Amino acid sequence: MDHQRGGAASKAGVRELGITPRVGGGRRANLSASRCYIKEQSFVNAGLLDSIFGLQANNPSIVDLSLISAFQTVVASLTNNNVMIILDNHLSKPGWCCSSSDGNGFFGDQYFNPDLWISGLTKMATLFQDNPNVIGMSLRNELRGPKQNANDWYMQRGAEAVHGANPNVLVILSGLSYDKDFTFLRKQPVSLSFTGKLVFETHWYAFSDGQSWKNGNPNQVCSRVRNNMMGLSGFLLDKGYPLFVSEWGIDLRGINDNDNRYLNCFLAWVVEHDLDYAFWTLVGSYYLREGVVGMNEYYGLLNSAWSQVRNSSFLERISITQSPLQGPEIQDRNKHKIIFHPLTGLCIQKTPMTPIGVQLGDCSQSNHWTYTPQQTLSIKGSYFCLQAQGLNRPARLSLNCPGAGTKWATISDSKLHLSTSLSKSSNVCLDVDSSNNLITTNCKCLSNDNKCDPGSQWFKIVDAADTITTIVQTQQPKLM
Repeated sequence: MDHQRGGAASKAGVRELGITPRVGGGRRANLSASRCYIKEQSFVNAGLLDSIFGLQANNPSIVDLSLISAFQTVVASLTNNNVMIILDNHLSKPGWCCSSSDGNGFFGDQYFNPDLWISGLTKMATLFQDNPNVIGMSLRNELRGPKQNANDWYMQRGAEAVHGANPNVLVILSGLSYDKDFTFLRKQPVSLSFTGKLVFETHWYAFSDGQSWKNGNPNQVCSRVRNNMMGLSGFLLDKGYPLFVSEWGIDLRGINDNDNRYLNCFLAWVVEHDLDYAFWTLVGSYYLREGVVGMNEYYGLLNSAWSQVRNSSFLERISITQSPLQGPEIQDRNKHKIIFHPLTGLCIQKTPMTPIGVQLGDCSQSNHWTYTPQQTLSIKGSYFCLQAQGLNRPARLSLNCPGAGTKWATISDSKLHLSTSLSKSSNVCLDVDSSNNLITTNCKCLSNDNKCDPGSQWFKIVDAADTITTIVQTQQPKLM
């Protein structure tokens, strides 16, 4: 997390609850967290009168607790509401995260003593070892800075310490360069005494690539950035490891073109790989952030008063990502395809009132599709396939399969356009109208043009399977 954004929540529950004692850099370094108190006067001294009034009104029992006791109270409340919790070691010196020169970035930095880090992880793992809702521990947020290197990547030490104190939790490891780079594992694989509970985490934001999404052609930027992500961290999926997108987010006001274009590409990637994630952020505002009292958090799911959802359409749009599409042992279940539309978060389905009509609808109600080697999109178990009728005309279901307008190729750098030929010299792309009906229009924004947004024409053919609730024991794979 850097200075451009804030907060944290996951689809499974609130994630970044970490409160750590100050370590390193002066005589306060050895203060126990149990001696650090919230205390009413500290809020008063910081000018946070409204905040202390809110605490007194809503949570008076925590006002004079130690930080660790307050932390335990929060975890207990989440547990009582059956929220799954991942404890995250975010910073050593408290403050807003992050920069490459903040002294918190890598082992051996001014405020990042590896021995104290191991001690802290052990204490937190021990503290919550009997809480079944604490399902994992993220060992450190966004390793970074001039000192970062693979040889001093002490994550394996931290993983063994957590496992020794609490063998029931998932152990979540971050890479280098702000949780983006695991390429060093190709030559230096992780070696641990335990298996079956190791997870790797990665972060991906629009601003991770500057203003590329706004200033470049979205098809080309999506292809380049997605390929870069797969090369840096996504390759772990091919090795059989779980990859957890532990931070991503956007400006939920909907006015940031860079974020908006990124989101279409990101959702297509997440749905394709059926990834779990933590969304940054839940919070709508802050007591105090970087000297500003009550700062509004535009990346927050909640509004600034924490009284309602900031953007309800966004939650609807990401709903497909909140249930497993594949899960373990996919080969033993009813495999099929769904056709996902990232701009709306909906999927292609047969129109209920029209036998041959097709529209966008709730992905949970999607038809089961197949995508044949001949590039025909057919409803599984039927003779119907998707067909284009002509330029600017509705798409439909047809029994003429294969036939004219039924061969759908994935084109453009993004491979998110679905294109078919109407004649030898005429191609169209699948699109959607204002009523969510499927139509075919001229293919747009295929290259170069950076002012064009192809979002309405982006579709992702995704593997899916009937979901199951049985937990399957798996062996931890080996990095090759």
